[in-house]
Amino acid sequence: MREPVGLRKRGNPPTREPETWTRDLLDKVGWRVKAAHEPFRGVATSDGVRQDLFPLRATGADVRGVYRAAEEYLAGLTDKQLVAGRFPMDDESWRHWNNGARYFLRHGMLLEDFDDAQRERALAVVRESLSADGYGQMVDLMRLNLTIGELSDNTYGLNEWLYWFSLYGEPENGGPWGWQLDGHHVNINCVFVGDQMVLTPSFLGAEPVIAGSGKYAGTVAFRGEEALGHELFTRLDGGQRERAVLSDTMPEELFVGAFRDNFDLDYQGLRLGDMTPGQRDTALRLLGLYVNRAGDDHARVRMEEVRAHEGDTHFAWIGDPDGTFYYRFHSPVILVEFEHMPGVLFDNDYPSRRHIHTVVRTPNGNDFGVDLLRQHHERHHGAPRG
Repeated sequence: MREPVGLRKRGNPPTREPETWTRDLLDKVGWRVKAAHEPFRGVATSDGVRQDLFPLRATGADVRGVYRAAEEYLAGLTDKQLVAGRFPMDDESWRHWNNGARYFLRHGMLLEDFDDAQRERALAVVRESLSADGYGQMVDLMRLNLTIGELSDNTYGLNEWLYWFSLYGEPENGGPWGWQLDGHHVNINCVFVGDQMVLTPSFLGAEPVIAGSGKYAGTVAFRGEEALGHELFTRLDGGQRERAVLSDTMPEELFVGAFRDNFDLDYQGLRLGDMTPGQRDTALRLLGLYVNRAGDDHARVRMEEVRAHEGDTHFAWIGDPDGTFYYRFHSPVILVEFEHMPGVLFDNDYPSRRHIHTVVRTPNGNDFGVDLLRQHHERHHGAPRG
């Protein structure tokens, strides 16, 4: 479901009676809260969750920098901020992330409310987790959020610092921990179990995808994801396209966006194993744009995991390569979606290349690192988690 980007400015009273405004708010939030409260299973096919895909192990990834950044972030918070911005690993708020440009279901510390030093320490945790390209992409999307605010004359409700940062667990004690950055068009969940990292669910989007004016004029987003997706589809022959194409009608939204943690989605489309070597190379380069958002060591481990299931990875397509389109990669260990969306800022009811949504998930129970956390708990605490 698309969320309108128009927000009333903070501090202004509701334009309707409070009872009506509250009732409407509950209608919008209620199904989301219910979905987040369901026991977590993970995105899976109709055959159910496939087991034993994510072994708990040492990877050799260097995590000293990110652990140190997390400790420095926590040390810089006041007692009141620690209460508001730190959560146990099993807190349900993990699953409240959402793309809507609204204040409900938000938690943690708002970057806008930090002083410069605190904000930099929060961003350092993110920067140490991501690659240079991944961090740069995230910053660009946050800047494009300000561009939306400038174009809609609503920089109070849409700006580069209107993102909530939450830290989970105990990095200072070497235990499992993670962080979440949550706001409009940037929703990233990151979990560490030892030196293993899970960077899903990660939802990234932009409208507009090019800043033609304003403070960050010239900023662009998703050029590679769009161009390589187009290249891959146009390299397919007629028979391959018939297997890849799912429908003539674009979906209203991504299938596995926010509050779809337990969604059933069967494999569809063309297997990478049925592509030519050149086509597979393009497909893997495209997958790499999503995987390589993680820091180099973790991206290497993750790509090895993805490549191990290369033959079981499916590529699916909807739309017009010369117009707007949707594509999906789906394997036992990764699920990626890309879609050109109808406009909100530009108020068009048809998809356009000016508005893009993407999401990456780890299916079969390891979004939010849940499967790794289960194994960690069983190994070190002796009993399955309830």
